[in-house]
Amino acid sequence: MNPTATVILAVVIVVALAAAAFAGRSILRRRHLQTRFGPEYDRAVEQYGDRREAERNLVDRERRHNELKLEPLDPAAREQYATEWTEVQERFVDAPDDAVQAADELISRLMRERGYPTGAHDKRMELLSVEHGHTLNHYRQAHEIARRSEAGQAETEDLRQAMIHHRALFDDLLGQPYRPRRSEGTRTAPPTGATDPTDTAGAPRTTGSTRNERTDAWQADQDAKGPRLDTTKPETR
Repeated sequence: MNPTATVILAVVIVVALAAAAFAGRSILRRRHLQTRFGPEYDRAVEQYGDRREAERNLVDRERRHNELKLEPLDPAAREQYATEWTEVQERFVDAPDDAVQAADELISRLMRERGYPTGAHDKRMELLSVEHGHTLNHYRQAHEIARRSEAGQAETEDLRQAMIHHRALFDDLLGQPYRPRRSEGTRTAPPTGATDPTDTAGAPRTTGSTRNERTDAWQADQDAKGPRLDTTKPETR
């Protein structure tokens, strides 16, 4: 082989290797973004109408998210938030509109304590999508129902769905599945007739003859609430 042909062949090989490396990095980045953002990845592609542009936006979200100083909640704070959520659910029975508003305010306060900005709605959603993309659409739907509620266009069933959607992100931010710890001496039964709006079966069951048995039955009813929210995140590789 003459020197010119050798040089050409070498250049072709180098270009091919570079192209393969670039394609490999693109595939790995895409898989990373799809895993981390979940359904928000497809939403971004649909929003921008171009996969590369969407991926650039998602990478920018990651960068801005990494600049946040996010803090985990200590056990006492987690316990307090879980208790407040139960109180909000109990308010739903008599004042569903107020309960949905209170749930939204509780989530905003939880976000702020974790270190998320709570300013412009779109920016807030973008930053939440980095770690909570698998539950963020629930929050988006709850926000829409709340908007309709303010305009007097939401029925009670709509508001119940809003509570279900709110709970998905609330649990995710809190680090659920999580239940406040109760010792034998500090257990308290839920108020008579209290209904968890996330329970499609209606009022909680109260089987059991003792106070603790009734409480355990009520707690089991919460665990069996429906519809179930699949907030499981795929393992990041």
